[in-house]
Amino acid sequence: MTHERERIRAAIRLRPRSAVAISLASFLGFVAFLWPFVVPPGAFSSTETPPLMFGALLVLVLAVLFAEVADGGIDAKALAMLGVLSAINAALRPLGAGTAGIETVFFVLVLAGRVYGAGFGFALGCTSLFASALLTAGVGPWMPYQMFGCAWAGMFAGLLPPLRGKAEILMLAAYGAVSGYLFGFLLNLSFWPFSVDPSSSIAYHPGLSFVEQWHRYLLFDATTSLGWDTGRAVTNVLLILIAGPAALAAFRRAARRANFQPAVTFASIRDDDTN
Repeated sequence: MTHERERIRAAIRLRPRSAVAISLASFLGFVAFLWPFVVPPGAFSSTETPPLMFGALLVLVLAVLFAEVADGGIDAKALAMLGVLSAINAALRPLGAGTAGIETVFFVLVLAGRVYGAGFGFALGCTSLFASALLTAGVGPWMPYQMFGCAWAGMFAGLLPPLRGKAEILMLAAYGAVSGYLFGFLLNLSFWPFSVDPSSSIAYHPGLSFVEQWHRYLLFDATTSLGWDTGRAVTNVLLILIAGPAALAAFRRAARRANFQPAVTFASIRDDDTN
């Protein structure tokens, strides 16, 4: 009997063109996150430059989705599922965001990426945060950072090993904790160079070596947001352990019924059939 994971096709197939676009967007995203460690002092003349960089990256991310539609990588059922889950995540996020670091958006993001594939997880992370920003009037220079952080969380959830049962739930719970910490760790980079008194020992200081800059950032992250990141990680673990099995079953049932992108079969035509 065919394994359940093999019967459920990815909601968004990563064709070569789309995979290259996502890889390029991710590479540029990492550069934009890590620019304080790799850009020479004085390269940015104002604090407006990093947000402008991410504005350009937003266009690239949207181009990935349009490329998927144009290339046949996403069908109408997958597009509808993407819209529904994005709306659900946008509605769930205000319930916890800003309260002791609690983030409810990762629960759906991790499980949907797990079931529907890495491409769907990447797209869901982008659209969920974009819809949430519009819903809560949270549009700002921080939004592209959040979109990329959630996109990576959803994408890597779709690349986890094919475990099942309790082992799968434990794996997803551990991944939820790790992604919760990494999300906060990366997002702090979006404002660290501009948010601390330059004379502070944890502030970004142009011209320092990579090791010294990294040491300052680790202290900044530990002293300002480790508690919030822990709240996010604990929330992810509890939600996945408690509601994960039922949610996974529901997502997989919906995927089987939707039968995303059924395989195309070609029947051979014999010469005597045409007579």
